[in-house]
Amino acid sequence: MVASPPVVESSSRLGLFRRSPSFGYLFLATAGSSVGTYLAAIALTVDVYDRTESGAWVAALLIADFLPIVLIGLLLGPLVDRLSRRRLMIFSDLVRFGVFALLPFVDSAGAVVGLAAISGVATGFFLPAVYAGLPNLVPDEELTNANSLLQTVETLAWMIGPVVGGLMLTVWGTSVPYTVNAITFLVSAVLVARIPEGKLRSTDSLTRGHWRDVADGFRLVVTARPLRTVLVVWNVVLIGAGAVNVAEIVFAKDTLDSGNLGFGALVAASGVGLALGSFLAAPALGKVGLRRHYVGSIALMGVGWGGAALTSIWVSSIWLAVPFVIGGAAGNGAAIICNRLLVQRGAPDQYRGRVLATIMSSNYAVLGLAMAAAGVLTDMFSARAIWIAAGSVYLLGSFVALLMTRWLPIGQESELDAIEASSESAVAALENGDAVVFESELHPNGNEASGLERIAALLEEIEARHELEVRRSSS
Repeated sequence: MVASPPVVESSSRLGLFRRSPSFGYLFLATAGSSVGTYLAAIALTVDVYDRTESGAWVAALLIADFLPIVLIGLLLGPLVDRLSRRRLMIFSDLVRFGVFALLPFVDSAGAVVGLAAISGVATGFFLPAVYAGLPNLVPDEELTNANSLLQTVETLAWMIGPVVGGLMLTVWGTSVPYTVNAITFLVSAVLVARIPEGKLRSTDSLTRGHWRDVADGFRLVVTARPLRTVLVVWNVVLIGAGAVNVAEIVFAKDTLDSGNLGFGALVAASGVGLALGSFLAAPALGKVGLRRHYVGSIALMGVGWGGAALTSIWVSSIWLAVPFVIGGAAGNGAAIICNRLLVQRGAPDQYRGRVLATIMSSNYAVLGLAMAAAGVLTDMFSARAIWIAAGSVYLLGSFVALLMTRWLPIGQESELDAIEASSESAVAALENGDAVVFESELHPNGNEASGLERIAALLEEIEARHELEVRRSSS
């Protein structure tokens, strides 16, 4: 009797839910809370605008949403490594549940913005915890697929949520979207609680004191090649993204004269492209490798949005622009998967949370500044000019990616070895500086400590003196 060949489960991408039930819980939690978040986002914007009829208040709402993520990455990122990621995610979900459960009962725009800021703080901890813990939930060979599936469901939520939210607003007002979003966070907390405690962390956390941990996160980001690549390349790309997002409504309604329908078509095209790029990233990476895929995806972004703007010079049609936007957004979705893989594989587990928080902080800061500048430049020039400039920035980003990934060989096995070697080298250099002499601020070899270490040492000294004064006053 001839034995049948073994079934290769990894050939089925969706079979990952069966192979890793913990990932399945995380996927469902992400799907539900993402739909709720995007559903409630439109309700928040409408709520604040209806109360104030002020664009400045809407801007304050947007700042309250992303500014906490910037500050957490700068100041509190190491907590994602020191604390239980599972408990941190559950606590973040419960905080966001409380925020949206309270929102139907507040009676001022200031209260709405304040609660949105609290939700932003919780999100600032939740997202790094998710992507720092993900490599521990699935086998390494399934990490690309896991990232691809998570990004795809987030994109689909981005497409579905605002539509459902708009319908709910029309029928019931803001209270129902807020309540539904609160329920999604509660369900997410329950699902995350079903993931075993040790699944989201593979090693014990390391700490040299909070401010030294913060400095270590910065140092690792700028010294490890995979992390430095994402930091530099994606900050360049986000300059273009900020310009595209701000000028999009003007490009649709004025440049293409397509009204609200045209604007909706461009938004939908972006969602379709992101979903396609995210879902197809896993098989594409297996064929062409990380370096080619990363550079090519960012170049596709430039061709997509730049092409949409350039063709509008000759043919002013929303339906000609839509295919270009789908292509550009597909490149965006694919490049995001590359970013996550570079960070997840380029940072050891005990440092991964603070590294992700640091990079996210930088990204959100650059995006916010880019959007502010794009608002002024769109009024000075035109939406078409801004989109052409954004396409050029994307192409520049692809060139920067080509230069920044010269260390990365072609071929999956070789590239994994290169990423691992770079990560180990950067961590070894970081750990060799463990014995910084506090009083003299010198390394054991006599060299002066780095600027980050000196700042961290000063902050640690201030904190230690404060604690000493507290103890003395209470004794």
